Amino acid sequence: MKIKASYFILPLALGALSKNIALAQTISIETNKNALVLLADKKHDLNTVYFGPKLADSKEYANIDAVYGKDKDYSGQMASAYTPAGSRNLLEPAIQVIHADGNYSLDLQYVSNKVEHISDDITLTSILLKDPAYNFEVTLFYKAYFKDDVIEQWSNIRHSEKGNVTLQKFASANLYLKAPSFWLTQYHGDWAKEMRPEETQITHGIKTLDTKLGTRANLFQPSVFMVSLDKPATEDDGTVMYGGLEWSGNFRTDLELDPENNLRIISGINNYASPYQLKPNEDFVTPAFWYTLSRNGKGEASRNVQHWARNYKLLDGKGSRLTLLNNWESTYFDFDETKLAALLKDTKKLGVDLFLLDDGWFGNKYPRNGDHTALGDWEETKTKLPNGIASLVKGAQDNGVKFGIWIEPEMVSPKSELYEKHPDWVIKQPKRDEYYYRNQLVLDLSNPAVQDFVYGIVDNLFTKNPALAYIKWDCNAVIYNAYSAHLKNQSQFYVDYVRGLYKVLERIRTKYPKVPMMLCSGGGGRVDYAALQYFTEFWPSDNTDPLERIFIQWEYSYFYPALSSSNHVTDWSKLPIKFRTDVAMMGKLGFDIVISKLGESDMQFVQGAVKTFNDIKAVVWQGDQYRLLNPRENSVASIAYVNEAKTTGIMFNYLVNYRYGEGSSMQIKLKGLDAGKQYKVKEINLYPGTKSGINESKSYTGDFLMKVGINPKVSSGRTSVILQIDAQ
Repeated sequence: MKIKASYFILPLALGALSKNIALAQTISIETNKNALVLLADKKHDLNTVYFGPKLADSKEYANIDAVYGKDKDYSGQMASAYTPAGSRNLLEPAIQVIHADGNYSLDLQYVSNKVEHISDDITLTSILLKDPAYNFEVTLFYKAYFKDDVIEQWSNIRHSEKGNVTLQKFASANLYLKAPSFWLTQYHGDWAKEMRPEETQITHGIKTLDTKLGTRANLFQPSVFMVSLDKPATEDDGTVMYGGLEWSGNFRTDLELDPENNLRIISGINNYASPYQLKPNEDFVTPAFWYTLSRNGKGEASRNVQHWARNYKLLDGKGSRLTLLNNWESTYFDFDETKLAALLKDTKKLGVDLFLLDDGWFGNKYPRNGDHTALGDWEETKTKLPNGIASLVKGAQDNGVKFGIWIEPEMVSPKSELYEKHPDWVIKQPKRDEYYYRNQLVLDLSNPAVQDFVYGIVDNLFTKNPALAYIKWDCNAVIYNAYSAHLKNQSQFYVDYVRGLYKVLERIRTKYPKVPMMLCSGGGGRVDYAALQYFTEFWPSDNTDPLERIFIQWEYSYFYPALSSSNHVTDWSKLPIKFRTDVAMMGKLGFDIVISKLGESDMQFVQGAVKTFNDIKAVVWQGDQYRLLNPRENSVASIAYVNEAKTTGIMFNYLVNYRYGEGSSMQIKLKGLDAGKQYKVKEINLYPGTKSGINESKSYTGDFLMKVGINPKVSSGRTSVILQIDAQ
């Protein structure tokens, strides 16, 4: 498709920027329902004047600034579209630099803007800003996805000074919101405790969401968040903005309520320990910050993001996924070819697509019989696998299933041949004692030689085993004692590490564009839309207790589609196999159980569940999601997925409060159906020997189901119920 572009350039040379211009320039960035409006005023300051409902007549955006009036802004930069430090600004900056001559001041003034029409759905607006005193410029980019009301924003920083410029802060986005009050929903956690929400009113000062872990960046704090305007948003009511940074390392988001009670949001790479030396005529491109605004509550915002992700951000977001059986909980490190051969037969018996061999298959000098050794020594352990991975791949093919494998290529065990041969490849301070996380250290991906090594791990596996069908990529350690033997400037380490990771992933995807890969990081320690451009799915948490997973998956679903969420049935919990399986079916189904120990009825159930899942997965993966009952507020959790044609809905219902007499005492109102259509409701995924609690002979209009609802009859005797709603 030919890209069309339109330009507006002020008739000014760089040296003339200090002169006032005759007319202010209004720049509007529109999506289906919203508009972000910027104003380049007569003094060349670029400010945000509006972010809200799109106006019918775009010419009226020029009137917004006058209607709002002037705040008591002494600096004239509180609403700056990209706030510089060291000149007039009095608040938190988006960018802070030290020029080549040692000067700390920066003034960014508007020069021009350009709009590119990339497709019928996407426009890219770029705005050039320059400093009138220095050969320093920033280009702001706004990529608008019209149908989904999503905007991605990033910056390109460049200079032509006589020497290096030090970037001390380099944000991706600088937003400015107006409302009577603001409410922040943020998340915290740790291993097995991912995505725990907290909602608070934003008060004056700065609230910072950040991480300094280097890898596994989301372990304590993910980069995604919500901001409600006027009042806390609910599922279907209120104005709410979602945002998140597309970066897999240290991030920082500052939320500052300014003296005029407006909210400034500045997000980007964390500048912690990271002053970056920018050479003349070199581009520093920040990662994208994405955001969406909904005036119809959290549900609409999440559907916008999920649809956008499937279409544009998630690798193969419109494609299918493989169901699998993993060996971890059935064998841990204790396996050999005989045990795995039996598990391959179990994979076929279960009816899933793939067998995944997890940790413990590598290392010879230091065999991987526990988590203290062998990371980095990616050769099959001869005592366990004398015939190598190739024999397992063939064994899978003989059983009519595919074969996948676990790797953790970014890490190294202190007790490994790799560590002995290349201690300079390991991130560690030369004058400090080594300090381990999960008994391991991190390899230095800022080093091109290490990048080649990590790429080679994957490439060698596929070169030797072309039929290999799946990779589980893990990342369990954080970075202690950050130091690169490769880098001369240690302050660039955290940035260059992530860039090195992306270089490796880009090479892998160039050669192996379609191989499914799971993004795992000791659970949900690395989940963002930069990484998910290379991975087909992510692992939300090592906590696979289904009751816990209802809450974890619920919160992730605000920001990520079901298609991307790997959900496994395990023996972590003593809850019934049906409950465990029903919960896992709200995403990409997998199993990590001992098939040979299942009773006859349980085995019959899981085999039937795989077939049922194959029938409904298209609706779950590509349908619109509607949250019906919040598990934090009710005794029952209920979520529905409805296909685009509104002909089929799948409704998941779970008991989350096991006190006496709790259950679904009332009807649950559905959402997203066609009010004029007639629907039949039936219960699916029943356990053998049980009967449905639903009267399946009746039909209902979509209007009835959405206004009156239906009771799935969840109780202590029916702890999980899946209903299928089909148009007649």
